[in-house]
Amino acid sequence: MSKELLDRLENLDTCAVSDALDSLGVAGAVTGLIRRSTTSRISGRVKTVTLSAGKSPGRVKNHLGTRSIEAATEEDIIVVEQRSGIDAAGWGGLLAAAAKVKGIRGIIVEGPARDVDEFEELGLPVFSRSTTPRTARGRIYESAVNVAVRVGEITVDPSDFVIADGTGVVFIPRTIAKEVIERAEQITNQERLMNKAVIAGNPVTKIMGITYEDLLKT
Repeated sequence: MSKELLDRLENLDTCAVSDALDSLGVAGAVTGLIRRSTTSRISGRVKTVTLSAGKSPGRVKNHLGTRSIEAATEEDIIVVEQRSGIDAAGWGGLLAAAAKVKGIRGIIVEGPARDVDEFEELGLPVFSRSTTPRTARGRIYESAVNVAVRVGEITVDPSDFVIADGTGVVFIPRTIAKEVIERAEQITNQERLMNKAVIAGNPVTKIMGITYEDLLKT
């Protein structure tokens, strides 16, 4: 079921998915996360990383992001929460190279990222809140993986679905993913018909009036 839903999600965009969530009264859209590399739309299952300020208190010092890369599959997108308040990158070039080799679909950072030019050279889609040249080394560390994270105002759980493109990022709770994707497909199909009507010369006042306003009604 997961693979089937992912295949269907790949044919949608963030706007249709956001509209579908709106129709269900569920929050999922996050603004302000900018695509830093490629022009690709990505969709997949969520793997999570949480970063904290300071140095790792444990004896074993895994570099941030490495455990998630090793655990991820080709269906996954790694989502990093870097809300430490420290201006330091939550993702960088070496991690991006490892993620690309592993076949990971993309990276989303709630916080800064660095080595943006390398992301582009690799062809790895990376979205982030901001950018900085400043290293994580000695400033932040990986405090948790595979836990709920906060992106924008949205709580995101591991194995939730996510879609991201030039417009923004939208998270879909895994428990309602099937219903959301079905609704988004319906919205997409209706909008295609409306677009054809506009191109055919029908009055846009009519098409963008009652027809558009009723689009999200169940």
